[in-house]
Amino acid sequence: MTDSSFFPQAGTLSLRQVVEMAGAQLPEGSDGEFVLTGVAPLESAGPGDLAYMDNAAYGAILSQTKAGVCLVTPRFAAKVPAGTIAIVTPLAYRVFAQAMALLFPSAMRPGSFFDATGISPGSSVHPTARLEHGVRVDPGAVIGPGAEIGSGTIIGAHAVIGPQVRIGRDCSISPNVTISNAFIGNRVILHPGVCIGQDGFGFAMGPQGHLKVPQIGRVIIQDDVEIGANSTVDRGASRDTVIGEGTKIDNLVQIAHNVVIGRHCVIVAQVGIAGSTTIEDFVALGGQVAVRGHVRIGMGAQIAATSGVNGDVPPGARWGGSPARPMREWFREITALKKLASRKDSSDSAED
Repeated sequence: MTDSSFFPQAGTLSLRQVVEMAGAQLPEGSDGEFVLTGVAPLESAGPGDLAYMDNAAYGAILSQTKAGVCLVTPRFAAKVPAGTIAIVTPLAYRVFAQAMALLFPSAMRPGSFFDATGISPGSSVHPTARLEHGVRVDPGAVIGPGAEIGSGTIIGAHAVIGPQVRIGRDCSISPNVTISNAFIGNRVILHPGVCIGQDGFGFAMGPQGHLKVPQIGRVIIQDDVEIGANSTVDRGASRDTVIGEGTKIDNLVQIAHNVVIGRHCVIVAQVGIAGSTTIEDFVALGGQVAVRGHVRIGMGAQIAATSGVNGDVPPGARWGGSPARPMREWFREITALKKLASRKDSSDSAED
């Protein structure tokens, strides 16, 4: 990997440390004190680097890697070349992530863009706001009356924290984030441009025009949530919009008023979730999924990218398509359409 000053490496790892993280056995004949000086992809890794492999698409690259050590799932262990020490684990990617976190701790969450300690000149903190010791505020940030922010939290440049907002400890609020009408837990990461707590899209429509419906709810974001750049979470209309503990949300996601998202969900880029939808724990929504309002997606369900969800999804289901339906049904329909199109093409050619 090319050296970069953006994320300085904090140290090195021994082979024994990596083996212990993987819950594996030290490979026979290897030196547990062998020092790994970095991490790198399979194709560019050298003798001092740690790499990983868990995807069949990289089988040929694995067989030629020069990595000193490779975390590899059992399926691909036989492809590791003789010059590379193989650590066989079903969780190769997860262990690689743990190793990277130890080597590059500064990459785990956004820091101060100004290298600030305390409240920077040029920021505006209302006299009634309460900031615990250890809060860092970058230039241009605005913190409103009655806001409360916990220790270890970073407020980025030009972020705006509205009146009475509560933000927990060890959070990262990136530049140009806007937060209003919200309670936010501990260790929450909001990437640049995130907007939390603005009006939900609520209007009483009629022939005389569209009458605005006041949105008087809040946004509740629980611990360890991460929200990607330029995503938006509207406050509730008459109840709260809630994002559960540990949920990870990608860039450019829209979450409407009264939506309740459970714990440890994964929501990929450009998803749109309409109002009053409930998404239970451990749900995964692929990129550009559209979810109609007032539906429920059951615990552990997975929705394929670009699908349109128009009704309730049972727990554990795997659905795709638009409108979304069970994956096998969707695949059968696609296969049938391909066969129909192929027959028509053949018929047209014969007539020509």
